[in-house]
Amino acid sequence: MLEIDRIFPLREQLSSWRQSGQSIALVPTMGNLHAGHLSLVDKAKTVADRIVVTIFVNSIQFVAGEDFASYPRTIGQDRAKLAAIGTDILFHPLEEEIFPESPEQHTTVMVPSLDNIFCGKYRPGHFAGVATVVAKLLNIIQPDVAVFGEKDYQQLLVIKQLVRDLSMPVRIIDSPTVRESDGLAMSSRNIYLNAEERMIAPMLFQVLSRMKDEIINGNSAYTEIEQRAQDELGQAGFATEYVAIRAANNLAEAGTGDLVVLAAARLGTARLIDNVVIRR
Repeated sequence: MLEIDRIFPLREQLSSWRQSGQSIALVPTMGNLHAGHLSLVDKAKTVADRIVVTIFVNSIQFVAGEDFASYPRTIGQDRAKLAAIGTDILFHPLEEEIFPESPEQHTTVMVPSLDNIFCGKYRPGHFAGVATVVAKLLNIIQPDVAVFGEKDYQQLLVIKQLVRDLSMPVRIIDSPTVRESDGLAMSSRNIYLNAEERMIAPMLFQVLSRMKDEIINGNSAYTEIEQRAQDELGQAGFATEYVAIRAANNLAEAGTGDLVVLAAARLGTARLIDNVVIRR
């Protein structure tokens, strides 16, 4: 595995692969890799010849009061995990390589229709930060495909929208959420859960799954389903930000097409998000 921290040598290597007819997949991450991240790499290996994983803790997607300074940085362990599963390049740039000037002066990419709803409402500016750095990584690497997890569902839709709107020649591929044995969605921030909270945390997925079952069984009283779920989470100790049933393709009001049931809630110092999709 090559480890590169500068744009110019990265592009030189990618150019040589393209000239030999090899396809390239990108897996962007912020590091502290777990089995969910590694599943994205495995997915990428099924659709491209060469795999580039990026590790960049993106300061502009953290809002005031969040954990940018304390976000787990485990580059040594991450490097070993990526090498073990056959990653071709680890691109691990310094902030000044991505933002030669201050991040505050950098051009910003925003997807207005998704920017300030749900997670965007509670984390103002977060999705503009994500969209800006993902757009930059896509331009730097120019992959044939990029793989993103379904756990961060709103983020996935933001990225698909920016690729469509900016006519980027890249295919965005979803990869299913990877869960612990008790159903908790894997997340780098699960380490913030104490032992008691960790016992409670799987209830988020359980509640979403019951909502899905109700809808599949014909209950279309979505507001009532959402409220019951929020009450149940509150009684269990979650500080719920939202529980919502929405159109799966754009998070608009639910219609007759596919749906997504999504939620965000705090449990102690951990902010948990999860979702389940209903195909119909």
